[in-house]
Amino acid sequence: MAEFGALDRSRPALSFEHNVDNVRQAAKDMRVDYPIAIDNDYTIWDAFTNRYWPALYFVDGRGRIRHHHFGEGAYEESEGVIRQLLKEAGANDIGPELVTVDARGAEAAADWDDLKSPESYLGFGRTENFASSGGVLRSSSQIYAAPAQLKLNHWALAGNWTFENEAVVLNEVKGRIVYQFHARDLHLVMGPATQRTSIGFHVFIDGQAPGAAHGYDVDDQGNGTVTEQRLYQLICQPMPVAERRFEIEFSDSGVAAYAFTFG
Repeated sequence: MAEFGALDRSRPALSFEHNVDNVRQAAKDMRVDYPIAIDNDYTIWDAFTNRYWPALYFVDGRGRIRHHHFGEGAYEESEGVIRQLLKEAGANDIGPELVTVDARGAEAAADWDDLKSPESYLGFGRTENFASSGGVLRSSSQIYAAPAQLKLNHWALAGNWTFENEAVVLNEVKGRIVYQFHARDLHLVMGPATQRTSIGFHVFIDGQAPGAAHGYDVDDQGNGTVTEQRLYQLICQPMPVAERRFEIEFSDSGVAAYAFTFG
Protein backbone atom coordinates (compact mmCIF):
# COMPACT_ATOMS: atom_id res chain seq x y z
CA MET A 1 0.00 0.00 0.00
CA ALA A 2 1.65 3.24 -1.11
CA GLU A 3 -0.25 5.76 0.91
CA PHE A 4 0.63 9.42 1.23
CA GLY A 5 3.41 9.91 3.77
CA ALA A 6 7.01 8.92 4.24
CA LEU A 7 7.57 6.41 7.01
CA ASP A 8 9.86 8.69 9.02
CA ARG A 9 8.11 12.02 8.75
CA SER A 10 7.21 13.61 12.07
CA ARG A 11 3.82 15.16 11.22
CA PRO A 12 1.05 14.82 8.65
CA ALA A 13 2.41 17.09 5.97
CA LEU A 14 -0.41 19.13 4.38
CA SER A 15 -2.96 21.53 5.80
CA PHE A 16 -5.92 20.01 3.95
CA GLU A 17 -5.34 16.75 5.85
CA HIS A 18 -6.81 18.54 8.89
CA ASN A 19 -10.13 19.21 7.11
CA VAL A 20 -12.76 16.96 8.70
CA ASP A 21 -14.91 16.99 5.55
CA ASN A 22 -11.96 15.55 3.60
CA VAL A 23 -11.62 12.79 6.20
CA ARG A 24 -15.35 11.99 5.96
CA GLN A 25 -15.18 11.78 2.17
CA ALA A 26 -12.07 9.58 2.22
CA ALA A 27 -13.67 7.25 4.77
CA LYS A 28 -16.73 6.92 2.54
CA ASP A 29 -14.64 6.29 -0.59
CA MET A 30 -12.51 3.65 1.16
CA ARG A 31 -15.54 1.99 2.79
CA VAL A 32 -14.27 2.62 6.33
CA ASP A 33 -17.17 2.25 8.76
CA TYR A 34 -15.36 2.18 12.12
CA PRO A 35 -14.77 5.30 14.29
CA ILE A 36 -11.94 7.62 13.25
CA ALA A 37 -10.23 9.87 15.82
CA ILE A 38 -9.34 13.35 14.56
CA ASP A 39 -6.06 14.45 16.17
CA ASN A 40 -5.54 17.88 14.60
CA ASP A 41 -3.78 19.22 17.70
CA TYR A 42 -1.42 16.19 17.78
CA THR A 43 -2.44 15.34 21.33
CA ILE A 44 -2.49 11.58 20.71
CA TRP A 45 0.50 11.77 18.36
CA ASP A 46 2.62 13.51 21.00
CA ALA A 47 1.38 11.32 23.85
CA PHE A 48 2.83 8.31 22.03
CA THR A 49 6.01 10.27 21.14
CA ASN A 50 5.22 9.12 17.63
CA ARG A 51 7.60 9.84 14.74
CA TYR A 52 6.22 7.52 12.06
CA TRP A 53 3.33 7.39 9.61
CA PRO A 54 1.64 5.03 9.36
CA ALA A 55 2.15 3.78 12.92
CA LEU A 56 0.09 1.00 14.53
CA TYR A 57 -0.26 0.61 18.30
CA PHE A 58 -2.12 -2.43 19.67
CA VAL A 59 -3.80 -1.95 23.05
CA ASP A 60 -5.30 -4.83 25.05
CA GLY A 61 -8.48 -4.87 27.14
CA ARG A 62 -6.59 -3.53 30.16
CA GLY A 63 -5.21 -0.53 28.29
CA ARG A 64 -1.68 -1.86 27.87
CA ILE A 65 0.27 -1.43 24.62
CA ARG A 66 1.13 -4.98 23.64
CA HIS A 67 2.58 -4.50 20.16
CA HIS A 68 3.41 -1.82 17.61
CA HIS A 69 4.40 -1.63 13.97
CA PHE A 70 5.90 1.37 12.17
CA GLY A 71 5.49 1.77 8.42
CA GLU A 72 3.58 -0.16 5.82
CA GLY A 73 3.35 -3.93 5.50
CA ALA A 74 3.15 -6.76 8.09
CA TYR A 75 -0.62 -6.85 7.61
CA GLU A 76 -1.07 -10.54 8.45
CA GLU A 77 1.09 -10.13 11.56
CA SER A 78 -1.01 -7.15 12.65
CA GLU A 79 -4.25 -9.05 12.17
CA GLY A 80 -2.82 -11.93 14.17
CA VAL A 81 -2.11 -9.59 17.08
CA ILE A 82 -5.65 -8.20 16.94
CA ARG A 83 -7.14 -11.69 16.91
CA GLN A 84 -5.05 -12.74 19.91
CA LEU A 85 -6.03 -9.67 21.93
CA LEU A 86 -9.71 -10.21 21.10
CA LYS A 87 -9.50 -13.79 22.31
CA GLU A 88 -7.84 -12.66 25.52
CA ALA A 89 -10.69 -10.17 26.01
CA GLY A 90 -13.25 -12.99 25.79
CA ALA A 91 -14.35 -12.86 22.15
CA ASN A 92 -15.46 -16.32 21.04
CA ASP A 93 -16.87 -15.66 17.58
CA ILE A 94 -13.57 -15.14 15.74
CA GLY A 95 -13.43 -17.27 12.61
CA PRO A 96 -10.40 -19.37 11.70
CA GLU A 97 -9.48 -17.47 8.53
CA LEU A 98 -7.73 -14.15 8.07
CA VAL A 99 -9.75 -11.35 6.50
CA THR A 100 -9.72 -11.27 2.71
CA VAL A 101 -8.53 -7.85 1.58
CA ASP A 102 -10.20 -6.18 -1.42
CA ALA A 103 -7.43 -3.68 -2.21
CA ARG A 104 -8.10 -1.33 -5.10
CA GLY A 105 -6.08 1.51 -6.60
CA ALA A 106 -3.74 3.14 -4.11
CA GLU A 107 -4.91 0.70 -1.41
CA ALA A 108 -2.98 -2.15 -3.06
CA ALA A 109 0.30 -3.26 -1.49
CA ALA A 110 3.34 -1.54 -2.97
CA ASP A 111 5.66 -3.35 -5.38
CA TRP A 112 8.75 -2.96 -3.20
CA ASP A 113 11.05 -4.93 -5.52
CA ASP A 114 10.61 -2.39 -8.33
CA LEU A 115 10.23 0.77 -6.25
CA LYS A 116 13.08 3.19 -7.03
CA SER A 117 11.25 6.51 -6.71
CA PRO A 118 10.68 8.19 -3.32
CA GLU A 119 7.86 10.45 -2.23
CA SER A 120 8.38 13.91 -3.75
CA TYR A 121 6.84 17.18 -2.53
CA LEU A 122 6.13 19.92 -5.05
CA GLY A 123 5.52 23.00 -2.91
CA PHE A 124 8.23 25.58 -2.23
CA GLY A 125 8.68 24.47 1.37
CA ARG A 126 9.96 20.96 0.65
CA THR A 127 10.58 20.49 -3.06
CA GLU A 128 13.71 18.86 -4.48
CA ASN A 129 15.02 17.88 -7.94
CA PHE A 130 13.09 20.58 -9.83
CA ALA A 131 14.49 20.68 -13.37
CA SER A 132 12.74 23.55 -15.21
CA SER A 133 14.99 26.47 -16.09
CA GLY A 134 14.67 29.53 -13.89
CA GLY A 135 14.32 27.51 -10.70
CA VAL A 136 11.75 27.84 -7.94
CA LEU A 137 10.22 31.29 -7.41
CA ARG A 138 7.92 31.52 -4.39
CA SER A 139 4.48 33.15 -4.66
CA SER A 140 5.22 34.53 -8.11
CA SER A 141 3.52 33.62 -11.37
CA GLN A 142 6.11 32.18 -13.73
CA ILE A 143 6.11 30.55 -17.15
CA TYR A 144 8.13 27.32 -17.11
CA ALA A 145 9.28 24.86 -19.75
CA ALA A 146 10.04 21.17 -19.29
CA PRO A 147 13.37 19.84 -20.59
CA ALA A 148 13.36 17.14 -23.24
CA GLN A 149 15.21 14.75 -20.92
CA LEU A 150 14.99 14.30 -17.16
CA LYS A 151 17.17 12.41 -14.71
CA LEU A 152 15.48 9.72 -12.64
CA ASN A 153 13.33 11.22 -9.87
CA HIS A 154 13.58 14.75 -11.26
CA TRP A 155 10.50 16.72 -12.26
CA ALA A 156 9.53 19.83 -14.19
CA LEU A 157 6.68 22.20 -14.99
CA ALA A 158 5.42 23.56 -18.32
CA GLY A 159 3.07 26.53 -18.51
CA ASN A 160 2.15 29.30 -16.09
CA TRP A 161 2.47 28.16 -12.45
CA THR A 162 2.93 29.63 -8.99
CA PHE A 163 4.94 27.95 -6.24
CA GLU A 164 3.12 28.14 -2.92
CA ASN A 165 4.49 26.71 0.30
CA GLU A 166 2.68 23.35 0.03
CA ALA A 167 1.78 23.13 -3.64
CA VAL A 168 2.28 24.35 -7.18
CA VAL A 169 -0.86 26.05 -8.54
CA LEU A 170 -1.72 26.29 -12.24
CA ASN A 171 -2.63 29.82 -13.41
CA GLU A 172 -3.57 29.11 -17.04
CA VAL A 173 -4.96 26.22 -19.06
CA LYS A 174 -2.77 23.54 -20.63
CA GLY A 175 -0.21 23.48 -17.85
CA ARG A 176 1.81 20.26 -17.44
CA ILE A 177 3.82 18.45 -14.78
CA VAL A 178 6.51 15.99 -15.88
CA TYR A 179 8.23 13.36 -13.71
CA GLN A 180 10.84 10.71 -14.51
CA PHE A 181 10.08 7.70 -12.28
CA HIS A 182 10.73 4.01 -11.70
CA ALA A 183 7.85 2.27 -9.91
CA ARG A 184 4.80 0.20 -10.67
CA ASP A 185 2.38 2.82 -9.37
CA LEU A 186 2.45 6.60 -9.61
CA HIS A 187 0.12 8.72 -7.50
CA LEU A 188 -0.33 12.48 -7.34
CA VAL A 189 -1.84 14.29 -4.37
CA MET A 190 -3.82 17.18 -5.83
CA GLY A 191 -7.11 19.05 -5.74
CA PRO A 192 -8.93 22.14 -6.98
CA ALA A 193 -7.57 25.34 -5.48
CA THR A 194 -11.21 26.49 -5.24
CA GLN A 195 -13.77 24.16 -3.68
CA ARG A 196 -16.67 22.71 -5.68
CA THR A 197 -14.86 22.94 -8.99
CA SER A 198 -13.62 20.14 -11.24
CA ILE A 199 -10.57 20.13 -13.49
CA GLY A 200 -10.04 17.77 -16.39
CA PHE A 201 -6.65 16.26 -17.11
CA HIS A 202 -4.89 13.84 -19.44
CA VAL A 203 -1.88 11.69 -18.55
CA PHE A 204 0.86 10.28 -20.79
CA ILE A 205 3.58 7.72 -20.24
CA ASP A 206 6.61 8.07 -22.53
CA GLY A 207 4.53 10.45 -24.64
CA GLN A 208 1.66 8.01 -25.25
CA ALA A 209 -1.71 7.25 -23.72
CA PRO A 210 -1.14 4.87 -20.78
CA GLY A 211 -3.25 1.99 -22.12
CA ALA A 212 -2.84 -1.01 -19.83
CA ALA A 213 -0.61 1.10 -17.54
CA HIS A 214 -3.45 3.43 -16.55
CA GLY A 215 -4.16 3.91 -12.85
CA TYR A 216 -7.39 3.57 -10.92
CA ASP A 217 -8.36 7.23 -11.41
CA VAL A 218 -7.91 7.43 -15.20
CA ASP A 219 -9.08 5.45 -18.20
CA ASP A 220 -6.83 3.71 -20.72
CA GLN A 221 -6.69 6.88 -22.80
CA GLY A 222 -5.38 8.78 -19.78
CA ASN A 223 -8.47 10.89 -19.13
CA GLY A 224 -9.42 11.88 -15.60
CA THR A 225 -10.94 14.64 -13.48
CA VAL A 226 -9.77 16.33 -10.29
CA THR A 227 -12.80 16.87 -8.07
CA GLU A 228 -11.43 16.97 -4.50
CA GLN A 229 -8.23 17.14 -2.47
CA ARG A 230 -6.89 13.60 -2.31
CA LEU A 231 -4.39 11.10 -3.69
CA TYR A 232 -5.07 10.04 -7.32
CA GLN A 233 -3.59 6.85 -8.76
CA LEU A 234 -2.58 7.78 -12.31
CA ILE A 235 -0.23 4.98 -13.43
CA CYS A 236 -0.16 1.26 -12.57
CA GLN A 237 2.40 -0.42 -14.82
CA PRO A 238 1.97 -4.05 -15.82
CA MET A 239 5.07 -6.20 -15.47
CA PRO A 240 7.88 -5.72 -16.24
CA VAL A 241 8.24 -2.37 -14.49
CA ALA A 242 10.64 0.09 -16.13
CA GLU A 243 11.82 3.68 -15.81
CA ARG A 244 9.28 5.91 -17.56
CA ARG A 245 8.53 9.57 -18.27
CA PHE A 246 5.19 10.63 -16.84
CA GLU A 247 3.28 13.73 -17.94
CA ILE A 248 -0.03 15.19 -16.83
CA GLU A 249 -1.71 18.06 -18.69
CA PHE A 250 -4.63 19.99 -17.20
CA SER A 251 -7.39 21.34 -19.41
CA ASP A 252 -8.38 23.99 -16.86
CA SER A 253 -6.51 26.33 -14.54
CA GLY A 254 -6.78 26.24 -10.76
CA VAL A 255 -5.35 22.84 -9.86
CA ALA A 256 -3.06 22.61 -6.82
CA ALA A 257 -0.55 19.73 -6.93
CA TYR A 258 1.11 18.76 -3.65
CA ALA A 259 3.16 15.56 -3.90
CA PHE A 260 3.99 12.46 -5.89
CA THR A 261 4.01 9.09 -4.16
CA PHE A 262 4.92 5.70 -5.61
CA GLY A 263 4.17 2.07 -4.98
